[in-house]
Amino acid sequence: MASTVRDVTIPRGTTYLAGQEHLPENFADDGRHAAIVISTPGSSVKEQIGAVYGSRLADLGFVAVAFDPAFQGQSGGEPRDLEDPYARADDIRYAVDHLIGQHHVDEGRIGILGICAGGGYAVHTAMTDHRLRAVATVVPVNIGRAFRDAATATPDGVASALDSVAQQRTAAARGGEEVRAHWLPESPEQAVAQGISDPDVLDAIRFYRTSRGFNKHSTNRRLSRSDALLLGFDAFHLADTLLTQPLQVIVGGRIGTTGSYDDGMALGEAAPNAQDVLVIDGAGHYDLYDDPTYVDQAVRQLGTFFTEHLGMR
Repeated sequence: MASTVRDVTIPRGTTYLAGQEHLPENFADDGRHAAIVISTPGSSVKEQIGAVYGSRLADLGFVAVAFDPAFQGQSGGEPRDLEDPYARADDIRYAVDHLIGQHHVDEGRIGILGICAGGGYAVHTAMTDHRLRAVATVVPVNIGRAFRDAATATPDGVASALDSVAQQRTAAARGGEEVRAHWLPESPEQAVAQGISDPDVLDAIRFYRTSRGFNKHSTNRRLSRSDALLLGFDAFHLADTLLTQPLQVIVGGRIGTTGSYDDGMALGEAAPNAQDVLVIDGAGHYDLYDDPTYVDQAVRQLGTFFTEHLGMR
């Protein structure tokens, strides 16, 4: 099957999201297709992991929409490079609004796929937005947990991290320049120079900062005030009570340091209507971004799951 892509602009209050709709070969503007919102990882734009899974879901017959988060990529919003988990949830809700407004989408058959931190955002949003009828995650990460773990591992802990954000924001309020941090070193060579040896971090750099997955609209910068929001966020809080939709979790069997394996297992155990967690043997976290050996397995399961719970046409 041959899917096609078209650019879309998704209204978001006073601003907009830059998106792409991946359309199946059997697409018809007067049809009533099942649709899937794709929630991408932190720092990622629609042409990266969103395009990998968007095109594959379209090949299976679904309409899939991926978008740049507000404040990032080609989407609108100020300040730039803000990673706000609550705004990310609103992005998803506006993407659902967009799909409901399309004649070719059956509003009763909309699901969501979230990858990495986008998996946490997908779960957080779906708990209180039941327009999303089925929820799937690939290597889901509770980004709040990840930031708290990272801060706790430093000598001064979470309090120091929050103190730093407070000081930076106070300085900005007095006219100083906003501080930005890099998500990752800018190249594998820079990582080596910094003494970084963690395989998952190196895998992330090889994806995001080399030709493998690089996109010029992904700035690799995070507005540092974002960290206070992330430290206070728990993507899976109340999942045991509120995440009542069918849930499919997919994780890699090569357990690294991203926490996605443990987060996925915890989510699968907590959610009342979770399917069995699919563990893809041999796959690391970033292998499930674009390596066909492992993505093929994930997509087969996603196709089965979404077909069962959303149907096709």
